[in-house]
Amino acid sequence: MSAAPSLHLVSPAPAAKQAVPAVELAAVSVDYGGSVLAVADVALQLAEGEFLAIVGPSGCGKSTLLKIICGLERPSRGVVRLRGQPVERVPAEVGFMFQRDALLPWATVRENIAIGLECASAQKREPGVAIDELLELVGLSRFGGFYPRALSGGMRQRAALGRILAYAPDIYLMDEPFGALDAQTKLLMGQELLRIWARFGKAVVFVTHDIEEAVSLSDRVVVMSGRPGTIKSEYRIELPRPRLPREVRKIPNFHRYVDAIWNDIMSEPDRSHGISPDQTQV
Repeated sequence: MSAAPSLHLVSPAPAAKQAVPAVELAAVSVDYGGSVLAVADVALQLAEGEFLAIVGPSGCGKSTLLKIICGLERPSRGVVRLRGQPVERVPAEVGFMFQRDALLPWATVRENIAIGLECASAQKREPGVAIDELLELVGLSRFGGFYPRALSGGMRQRAALGRILAYAPDIYLMDEPFGALDAQTKLLMGQELLRIWARFGKAVVFVTHDIEEAVSLSDRVVVMSGRPGTIKSEYRIELPRPRLPREVRKIPNFHRYVDAIWNDIMSEPDRSHGISPDQTQV
């Protein structure tokens, strides 16, 4: 295989040539009062249909950025725009998936997924697919009548993914959705996510501590500094698609990306809250 281009930082195109981004953060800072500055002067754009991963040391503000994008928190300074419009409330076009599946324990898998359809209807939006198709899409066709307590961790996350797909957002925000899964299940869930993303082509912001996961899934990886979190570097991931997360790890250039990102994180002056080397492994 021919060598990929050198791992230069992403250089933005001239503003006049850029389409309106799906998400834009302009000079965003979040100050929780006193000496707690979570993120500082963050400038970030997400293109329509792009898969963007955010990595960085613990406490650097990765999850805070997701909350700002979906309107759960307001920036102290700066502005957040979705498709050119300032975010002033929780926008209907954004869906959020957490590390914990947040399934309703008293509802079956089918009923939990149906909640996404109900929310989509309440927002006067057309659902993308029917529940039976969603169950098949996430590999739970035989488990629609099961309750969450009867499911494995990976199956519960599949159900949570089915619910967000039922809601049919235009932008997916994912906060370490596979972080609590075992290594094998994590790889399989990453593979399923890429398959579904390729089908629907929606924009994704994916927060993770796992550098290898970030590189194997995304079009672009943003590296944040320690608190207060800023954008330290960005990498365009020029690896072939479609990708299988397990197979892409065999490509030499995959490891070049992982090493470069790892070095960026470890070069932070204060590593007391940084990630450990084993968190780069799946």
